[in-house]
Amino acid sequence: MTNAWKTYSEQEKQAVMDFNDAYLDFISKGKTERLCCRQIIALAEGFGYKNINDVIENHETLKPQDKVYFNMMNKSVALFHIGNEPLEKGMNIVGSHIDSPRLDLKQHPLFEQDGLAFFDTHYYGGIKKYQWLTLPLALYGVVCLKDGTTVDVAIGDHEGDPVFCVTDLLPHLASDQMKKGASEFIEGDNLDLIVGSIPTDGEEKEAVKKNVLKLLKDTYGIDEEDFISAELEIVPQGKAHTCGLDRSMNLGYGQDDRVCAYTSLIAMLEQEDLDRTAAALLVDKEEIGSVGATGMHSKFFENMLAEVMDAMGDYSELKVRRALQNSYALSNDVVAAHDPNYASVSSPHDNMGKFGYGLAFAKYTGSRGKSGSNDANPEFIAKLRKIFEEAGVICQTSELGKVDQGGGGTIAYILANYGMNVIDSGVALQSMHSPYELSSKADVYEAKKAYKAFLKNCK
Repeated sequence: MTNAWKTYSEQEKQAVMDFNDAYLDFISKGKTERLCCRQIIALAEGFGYKNINDVIENHETLKPQDKVYFNMMNKSVALFHIGNEPLEKGMNIVGSHIDSPRLDLKQHPLFEQDGLAFFDTHYYGGIKKYQWLTLPLALYGVVCLKDGTTVDVAIGDHEGDPVFCVTDLLPHLASDQMKKGASEFIEGDNLDLIVGSIPTDGEEKEAVKKNVLKLLKDTYGIDEEDFISAELEIVPQGKAHTCGLDRSMNLGYGQDDRVCAYTSLIAMLEQEDLDRTAAALLVDKEEIGSVGATGMHSKFFENMLAEVMDAMGDYSELKVRRALQNSYALSNDVVAAHDPNYASVSSPHDNMGKFGYGLAFAKYTGSRGKSGSNDANPEFIAKLRKIFEEAGVICQTSELGKVDQGGGGTIAYILANYGMNVIDSGVALQSMHSPYELSSKADVYEAKKAYKAFLKNCK
């Protein structure tokens, strides 16, 4: 394995830093799926991508080198850059997810207890619940009203905004709490967000809750019943940061998997004349099994492919199936980086990703006996090795820790269901699924280089 930093000239090091500055800005502004989608679409349109729905409505035709995107419920985005070859010969696909572990408000979230007002939450994805105590937290999302109006909510990251937190127990009274295991330290239903303590004037019942409702009505025009049709997410407050005296790392929320989503997106946008069609899938719900209309189990990608082929005058059900089966895909999701503080759970013998050693490939994920994984074919891996070597990409291999320690999954197996060649690849993270995750700037830069070379040259 090669440490990427040792290969860079001073000019290349500056390029790494500049690229990561743009990445940090992206994840700082994109703390939810909806916010990510807005940025993705704005960037894509700036590079000449058109909404496929406009193409359909206007009965337009598509031709090689046209670029289109599909917005799935403001939670997932698919992009196509059409190549010169017929689509039935297959595509080169990069797929990542843009959802991240967090806290969600319940449908009846607001309650008052002993003179304090709280929001009741339900955690989303695999978190260590104790890590969310006493952090400054922000609130993002939408409230959809019965008249069809959608109200955007963003509290915590603007100058002068209040923040929120989940309280913890002082150590002086925590003797019983400290005897519990980490998974029992705090229960999910106790991750209540404190939101107010000032009562309304008078001796009204639930006076603090009423004051919070008044503030929400005055600021956003929403009533308590409107929470039923709301999607409000609790995320860590503040921007992502450069980390380390040498400025070599990124520390920020949601790097799983927005680090791969951003690098996949930029690799896609930088494509020019293509022989083989390129596609990028930036999807929702991976952290809870890729379910639902906006997850990878949905048919929206397959449906969009059919629409693209129809707009080219080349649609048939058989050709759609051929296009999918003849495709190559990188399932771009983060892997666990070796952490010397927790070396006992790392896979031995250079089978664990390390900071600074480039894009990490995982031939398989899953858990223990590879359960739930896509085990990539060696012929495909050899093809990728050649592409990346010719493009000067620094890369490494990785697993998700010791064989019997645990495991995890990605969207790779879902794409593989179409019969295409798929492998997992991504940036190695320390502190994965924590409120603040850590990545190497060199690995982020090498990921973009790799995805760009793959989209252009895999055939």
